[in-house]
Formats: sequence, structure tokens, C-alpha cells
Amino acid sequence: MNVRLLALAGVMVCAVALPLTVASAGQVGDAAVHPARHDDEKLPAPVRSPLVLGLGLATAARCGPELTSPDGVEAQTCVMAQGADTWARTYYRNATGADLESVLSFMGPHGRTVQTHCAANADDEPATCETPREHTRGALDAYTAVTEFAARDGDGPLLLRSASNSAGNSASDSGSGAGTGERLPE
Repeated sequence: MNVRLLALAGVMVCAVALPLTVASAGQVGDAAVHPARHDDEKLPAPVRSPLVLGLGLATAARCGPELTSPDGVEAQTCVMAQGADTWARTYYRNATGADLESVLSFMGPHGRTVQTHCAANADDEPATCETPREHTRGALDAYTAVTEFAARDGDGPLLLRSASNSAGNSASDSGSGAGTGERLPE
């Protein structure tokens, strides 16, 4: 009987001590933080990693509105910036039942344009398309991204055009009209 009681007490101690041990260990990936000793001022202060899950601390996104075409294409297009890099990204979902192609155009200062072609499969799952990252040249508001969705074979109408600027701030496009998202008729 005493052996069973001791075993049960040991399990209870482990059940209480293990969560406390894990909690005091800190998050995975964090550098160990030790208080500086007053007798050795030459020790550098601990540095924590600035990265977090997802985009990271230093990532900015300027996105246009979320749009849906009558045919079932949903998209939102963004200009992204992180550190010294800038790029375009489109979040989309193709619920048309047909494979589509998207062309993501990323326009920057001084007439610089980069285009990326992405296959938008008819699997009705959320997906992304993005351009390569480039060194930022100027302010973030000098960049615009536009994505167009159409049939893969090139025959057929343009189904959706999504842009990084909402209609409310398209004046920064110098009147080009490229900054507004458009829902296109069937």
C-alpha cells in the first residue's frame, strides 16, 4: 500500500513541477536573459530576436480593398515593405471552377515595372502570388500593385482587377486610374 501511495505522490509532484519548469524556461528561440552583474559592466545586454511568426515586426503592408467578381474570384492586392525591400503580393481565392492565370504588376518610381504570372488553380483554396523582392527606391506610397485574373488560355474576358490603392487614395496615382479596384461584369 505504501508503494502505491509513494508512486501516486511522485506522479502528482511531476504533474505540478513539469508545467512550472516549462514556464520558467521561456519561449523557444528566445535568447537566455541573465541579469547583468554589477561587478562586470563589460557584459553586453542580451539581444532578443526582432522576428516573430508571420510577417515580422518591420513589415508594412498597404492593401487595396477585398474584391469579388461575379464569377467567383476573390482578391486583395498589397504593396509590402520590410527593411530595405519592397514587393507586391496578392491574396486570392479562385472559386470559378476553372483554372485561371493572374498577372501581378508591381510599379515603382521612375517607371520601373515588374510582372509576375501565377497559375490560379480551381481548387477554391486561399493562395498568394507575389513578385520578387527588390531594394526600395523612394517612399512606399510611390509603389502600386495591380493584379488581373483571366482564363489561362488567354481567350475570354478579364474577370477581376485588384489594386493596392483603395478608391479613396487613388489620387496618389497621378490620375492613372490604376489604383482603384474594379469589379468587372460577366
